[in-house]
Amino acid sequence: MTNMDGTGGKAPLKILVLSRKPSLYSTRRLVEAGEERGHTMHVINHLHCNLVIEQKTPTVHHQNRSLSDIDAIIPRIGASVTFYGAAVVRQFEMMRVFTAIESQALLRSRDKLRSLQILSRAGLGMPKTVFTNYGKNVDEILDSVGGAPVVIKLLEGTQGLGVVLAENRKAAKSVIEAFHGLKARIIVQEFIKEAGGADVRAFVVGNKVVGAMKRQAAEGEFRSNLHRGGSSMVVKLSRAENAAALKAAKAMGLGVAGVDMLQSSRGPLILEVNSSPGLEGIEKATNNDIAGTIIQYLEKESTKKGIQKDRINA
Repeated sequence: MTNMDGTGGKAPLKILVLSRKPSLYSTRRLVEAGEERGHTMHVINHLHCNLVIEQKTPTVHHQNRSLSDIDAIIPRIGASVTFYGAAVVRQFEMMRVFTAIESQALLRSRDKLRSLQILSRAGLGMPKTVFTNYGKNVDEILDSVGGAPVVIKLLEGTQGLGVVLAENRKAAKSVIEAFHGLKARIIVQEFIKEAGGADVRAFVVGNKVVGAMKRQAAEGEFRSNLHRGGSSMVVKLSRAENAAALKAAKAMGLGVAGVDMLQSSRGPLILEVNSSPGLEGIEKATNNDIAGTIIQYLEKESTKKGIQKDRINA
């Protein structure tokens, strides 16, 4: 190979993007970026994969053929299919295929409570949060996060769904009691007023923040998700925000991550670490080739993995 292929003279890779919809912006951009750098790219629906588990020769089958000679995978696993998606990723790991998102990191990131516990243990700032086993003393829960207003979140919620802002104590008690009555698992968080309905997403690839945007909630809305009508603009992170983003991704074990944080009077507060962050918003806000950066990360890390594999097989 010559440097004309964009891979820096390295052999091209065979890369699978695990995605249910090839037409999605993020999936399309990853395929385009990989092909531009001379790699063979395929999109595979992970829900259509069969896992053959046997001694020493684990395999993945898709449409009656074995997926072999794969160098790397990029999981784009939706929250609703985390269990099976993680199983597919784990099978590729057993086959010694490099993955941009490891199976255990994927599972950790999808468990809101576990994620917050991991981030807390790492010493990262975050909004005060309470989780309880349907506790009946709602006043104690509210006092623990500084009183109303509070944000109440379903543990299984995504993209702003299942998130409620209760502006006063009476409303908060009603919402919490209603969720408890439905046996829905929730967390209660303090409301960071000075954030002004905005959050910051830092996109981490490897050990570097490769782009950041500030997402502002639509008028009359406190959730800043772009899916909820929020707007975005490029933002330069402070040194503390950059360090917090990198530390959060590392604590979660994610090589590719979207770290969401609030700007507060006591410094950056981590809200969530996303293991399948969308590319459209961040690429359009920053005009950065984030997809290309992810492909370069795969080139570098899969080469290391290949060297390790060769040593094992020697």
